[in-house]
Amino acid sequence: MNSNFEPSSSARAPGWLRRALIPLCLGFSAAGARAQWISTNYQLKGGWNAIYLHGEATHATPDALFASEPEVLEVWRWNPNPNQTQFSATPLLPTNGTPDWSKWVRGGPSPSLARLTGQAAYLVKCDGAATTAHTVNIVQRPLPPSATWVRNGANLLGFPSVDTGNFPTFSSYFATFPAAIAANTKIFKYVGGDLSASNPLQIFSPNAEPLDRNKAYWFSSEVVGNFYGPLQITLSSSDGLGFGRQGSVITARVVNRTASVMTLTIQPVSSNSAPAGQESITGPVPLTRRTLDADANPVETPIASSYTEVIAPQSSVDLSFGINRGAMTSGAPGALFASMLRFTDAAHLTDILLPATARQSSLSGLWIGDAQVTAVESKPQADDVTPTAHPFPLRYLLHVADDGKVRLLSQVFMGQLATAPNDFGLCTKQTGLKTDTLASARRLVATHMPLDRVLDGSGGTGSGGVSIPGVLRRTISLPFNDPTNPFIHQYHPDHDNKNAQGEPLVAGQESYSVTRQVAFTFTSSPPAGSLVTTGWGSSVIGGTYSETIQGLNKDSTGVGTGNGLKLTGTFELRRASELGSISINP
Repeated sequence: MNSNFEPSSSARAPGWLRRALIPLCLGFSAAGARAQWISTNYQLKGGWNAIYLHGEATHATPDALFASEPEVLEVWRWNPNPNQTQFSATPLLPTNGTPDWSKWVRGGPSPSLARLTGQAAYLVKCDGAATTAHTVNIVQRPLPPSATWVRNGANLLGFPSVDTGNFPTFSSYFATFPAAIAANTKIFKYVGGDLSASNPLQIFSPNAEPLDRNKAYWFSSEVVGNFYGPLQITLSSSDGLGFGRQGSVITARVVNRTASVMTLTIQPVSSNSAPAGQESITGPVPLTRRTLDADANPVETPIASSYTEVIAPQSSVDLSFGINRGAMTSGAPGALFASMLRFTDAAHLTDILLPATARQSSLSGLWIGDAQVTAVESKPQADDVTPTAHPFPLRYLLHVADDGKVRLLSQVFMGQLATAPNDFGLCTKQTGLKTDTLASARRLVATHMPLDRVLDGSGGTGSGGVSIPGVLRRTISLPFNDPTNPFIHQYHPDHDNKNAQGEPLVAGQESYSVTRQVAFTFTSSPPAGSLVTTGWGSSVIGGTYSETIQGLNKDSTGVGTGNGLKLTGTFELRRASELGSISINP
């Protein structure tokens, strides 16, 4: 059998698999334009080398990636094929015209390898002889580790071993996956020079051979599985620690496959600056680790430096990571925050980088919640503010428009709008809804406010928009003749604001005008007594509440204006809708 084995047409992938491989060969992943970045140096030699990308470099074509690396002549990516015939004497060689390989050649015709995807193996041909040393830098976006072993096929794989130069041996790294290095298997490495009987070179001493994390190796092991290391991490999010605009907690299951106790070090790592043409990074993600106190209540601790976790032999732990959005004080809504978490073990076997991303939250949308009044000014007790026996709730509806304008509302309707194209939306009166869809609409009401009120006003910060931290102030007026005025009783003759002839009275006879000056002070963390543990600043906002009511107590002239009654407490609002537009109906 020819040692330079080329698969026959019968050994090639079936049609469905070839179609599945097209995105690998020609597709472009937009994720690389929105994430964190690392720069990896690959130590190569003249001739053929095999490298492994633990991150993706899809932000640029190979022409652009290697524009300043003229020594790189060709790049071939291995596309695993489950029907591939196993090599017997040497591993597969790069072969034109098969779905197993995608290639780029400097100055060549249109390449089948359009982008360098992540968690993939590549053959790289460099200029010069095997004695010529090259350092090739590839900027990439780290990805969570993964690997797929194919039975009865050649596996060209790389592994996240330590990145210190003092690499572990094959034997120590694969101690928990011995089938990969069993006596009946063959392992090959590329050492530079032309493709020949000496390149790739078979590895005969796994006990002494170091496992270089930046290299890829051929394995002829007849195994299946997803082993990539003695430390394995499974995430509830397939894109790493991706919190988006509102995410608050992501859980990682960390497995110790070894027979020894594993001491794991977890360390925050900053991202490099984004390459030219890519979205800039505002700052690192302010990550937290979530643990439980003695009463099983969640505790969020900022990850400002490295810390350790201990995992028992052949067992797993669930680690929960959160985000302190209150610390994301810079950047416009939608701004990108990106960084990484590095996982290393005390045995110096693995080094895993998990990407972490988040977007600056936008406060646009409808918010609903309560102010809890916990203290009231007592006039008989020299105007002392006295704690209440129990908190008194006041429901509030707050809408933040896309342009930052904030409205305090007495009611909101959610449903299909009456105006074309009848999209789902928000409006302030039922007349704004499509009549035949009222059964599916919702109405939210703040019953302590006058009906049909839309309070724009001005705030204490900026142009009246909500900011964290910041203060929002509004004045709620209750005219003397408003049905919700506390002096009015619709059916009591002494409080109906009418004389004996049924004629309306003026202010100050039976009823007085009342004004309520409310202030919402938004804080970057939950106020004391709050039960909110996650999502503060994104899905939950709030802080301290104060109110001054004028018109309920008499002044020295006997008129109901007075000095005002003061209330204090806290408030929390939860996002009911992300729609930044609302119809204000007359």
